[in-house]
Amino acid sequence: MNDHTPEAAEAESASTDAPEGGGTGRKRPKPGERRVQILQALATMLEQPGAERVTTAALAAKLSVSEAALYRHFASKAQMFEALIEFIESSVFGLVQQIAEREPQAPVHCARLVAMLLQFGEKNPGMVRVMVGDALVFEHERLQQRMNLFFDKFEAALRQPLREAAGAGGSAAPTVDAQVLASTLTAFTLGRLQRFARSGFRRLPTEQLDASLALLLEH
Repeated sequence: MNDHTPEAAEAESASTDAPEGGGTGRKRPKPGERRVQILQALATMLEQPGAERVTTAALAAKLSVSEAALYRHFASKAQMFEALIEFIESSVFGLVQQIAEREPQAPVHCARLVAMLLQFGEKNPGMVRVMVGDALVFEHERLQQRMNLFFDKFEAALRQPLREAAGAGGSAAPTVDAQVLASTLTAFTLGRLQRFARSGFRRLPTEQLDASLALLLEH
């Protein structure tokens, strides 16, 4: 999890430079700190291009602790992924709300939403593998369902300003118009994130973004 971008403003709460191990002379981390360390290590492991399924054994080894130590903080690996998803949700939708308050114009509003999510992914590549489902293939089905709901909610955030703008402009079918464009923008955003993950994080999701959004939002 990267905390050096305003688009990932809440990443700070999920980052730490605390020691990973509990060796001699090191202060034992508090329970909350150890949880953060575990999630940070998991996200870092997911950032490795071509990384296979992350096991609790590999995660424990990275932190120089036992697997039992992991389970003192999370009942299962699924709970670890749920915590990462909660971080994604709170970070992204906190920024969605900020954009909604600052950008009354629908095209600018939607462009800002798409750019924000792609920038968040670019700065947090390990999170992208969770968002597009690559990291969840062998995990509990409810995790993928939750990410599906995440993108449904993001699409709804795009649809609202588009519907309002279409209605104000006298469109005969503001709901249909808004649904089509919001769906298209969401598919574009998800496609960019998938390409980023499957290129080994070489093809940046924000590549030629302004030009792409200009084409999508021209109507």
